[in-house]
Amino acid sequence: MENTSIIRRPCVTEKSIASTEAANKVVFEVAVSANKIEIKKAVQELFGVTVLNVNTMRVPGKKVRMGRYQGTKPAWKKAIVTLREGDTIEFFESA
Repeated sequence: MENTSIIRRPCVTEKSIASTEAANKVVFEVAVSANKIEIKKAVQELFGVTVLNVNTMRVPGKKVRMGRYQGTKPAWKKAIVTLREGDTIEFFESA
């Protein structure tokens, strides 16, 4: 699996931004089939940082409804990556 298909996108929420500032952790949405070793390798190669720890969790899909039609959003996987002190990943450029 390629690195760009393992790391889908960063999860930018208030909680993830607070953990980035406080504990040097970054949150990504990753492929459901990816394991911790593949995630660690992909982050190190894509962003050029040193990863100390990777925690993963599966987020279940939510039920949605549009009028009388029901369905579910797909389940996805979240990875919380702890970086070495001094390493950072910038998602947005400062103006």
